[in-house]
Amino acid sequence: MGKKLTEVAQQLKGTNKMVQLIYAFNGTGKTRLSREFKQLIAPKADGNNSDDEADQSGFSRDKILYYNAFTEDLFYWDNDLAGDAEPKLKIQLNTFTDWVLKEQGQDMNIITTFQRYTNDKLTPKFNEERIDNETGEVIAKAFSEVIFTMERGDTTHSGSLKISKGEESNFIWSVFYTLLEQVIDVLNVAEPADRETDQFDQLEYVFIDDPVSSLDENHLIQLAVDLAQLVKSSDSEVKFIITTHNPLFYNVLHNELNSDDGSYKKKNFEKYRLTRLEDGTYQLVSQANDSPFSYHLYLKSELEKAIESGSVSKYHFNFLRNVLEKTSTFLGYKKWGDLLPKTDDGKINPYEARIINISSHSKHAGEEVAELTEDDKRVLRYLVNELNSMYRFQQSEG
Repeated sequence: MGKKLTEVAQQLKGTNKMVQLIYAFNGTGKTRLSREFKQLIAPKADGNNSDDEADQSGFSRDKILYYNAFTEDLFYWDNDLAGDAEPKLKIQLNTFTDWVLKEQGQDMNIITTFQRYTNDKLTPKFNEERIDNETGEVIAKAFSEVIFTMERGDTTHSGSLKISKGEESNFIWSVFYTLLEQVIDVLNVAEPADRETDQFDQLEYVFIDDPVSSLDENHLIQLAVDLAQLVKSSDSEVKFIITTHNPLFYNVLHNELNSDDGSYKKKNFEKYRLTRLEDGTYQLVSQANDSPFSYHLYLKSELEKAIESGSVSKYHFNFLRNVLEKTSTFLGYKKWGDLLPKTDDGKINPYEARIINISSHSKHAGEEVAELTEDDKRVLRYLVNELNSMYRFQQSEG
C-alpha cells in the first residue's frame, strides 16, 4: 500500500534514529520529500507563503537546515554581457551565510573544500564591500559576490571565469558543508549558555538531498567520507536525513555510517529505498540487511521488468551499463566491454558497445525520453539475456 509524500515525511519524523539514509532513482521525488519534511517540521506561520528566497531555500529555518535543488536559488550569475564585465556568482545573503562568512570568516574553508572536490587551481574570490564614491551608498555588500580564477602556479591567474554547472553546484555544496561544520561545532558545546551563538539552539534536523553533482568517483568517495565523518562527530540531538540517487555515494555512506567506532553506534542508523508506484504513491522500504544496497541487482530487475512490459526507454541502457560496470569490477575485468558477448572470432560486436555508450551518455535531457527503434530494443533484450546466461545471474521473478 503506497503513501503520499506527506505520509512518508511523517514516517521519517516518527523514526527515532540519528541518521536516515535513503536511496531513490532520479525523478522519484527526493527534492519534493525534502520540502514536505521541512513543512512538517517548520510550517510557515499562519500558512503565509513567504517570498523570501533564503527562507525558501533552506538556510534560514530555526528547526531544520536543509540542502536541496532549491538551495541553488540563493546563487545566480551576473554575466553583464552588455557592460562586458567579468562574470560574477552572486549570493543572496541570509542569516546563516552572513554568519558563516562575516562573523566566522570561513571563506578560506569554503575555498579549501571546493578545491578538494574540483581543482586545486580553481580559486573562488569573495568580494569586499563596494561603496559609491559620490553618494556613499553601498553598491555591494561584502561576501555577496564571487568570481572564479584559474591560478597558474606563479603570480598570475586566468582572469574571471564562468565555471561549469557542476563546479557551481560543488561550490554551493562547499558553502553549505562549511556552514554545517560550524553548526555542529557550536552545538557540540553541551551548555547552551556557553555557545558563541544561540541561533542554532532550536535546530532539530538537517536534511541533505543529493549533494553529488558532476564528481568523478574519487572525489565522490571523498565527499561521502567527509560527510559521514562530520555527521558522526555530532554530539547533539540533531538528526540527519540524507537522500541520494547515486549508488556509489550510497554505498560509501552506508559503510562509513554503519561502522561502530567511538561514540557513534549502529543503532542510530537506518537505511531505506524510496520507490514511486504506478499510482503516484510512494513506498519507503527499510533495507534491514547489513550489506550495502545491491543496487546493480535492482537495476537488472528493473531492466527485466521494462523488457517484459515492453516499456523500454533510452535510460535503460544506462541501467545496463551500470550493471556491466559493477559486474566487471567484481569479476576483475579491466573494462565493462569485456563482459559483452563475443563473436566466433573472439571479438566484441562494435555496434552493441556503441549503442550502450551513446544511449547511456545523452548530452541533453530531452534525449532521455526519446523512443528507441525496434532494433535497439532487440539489442537490449539480447544483452540482458546474455548477461544472465553467461554470468549465472538469478532471474528476477515478476
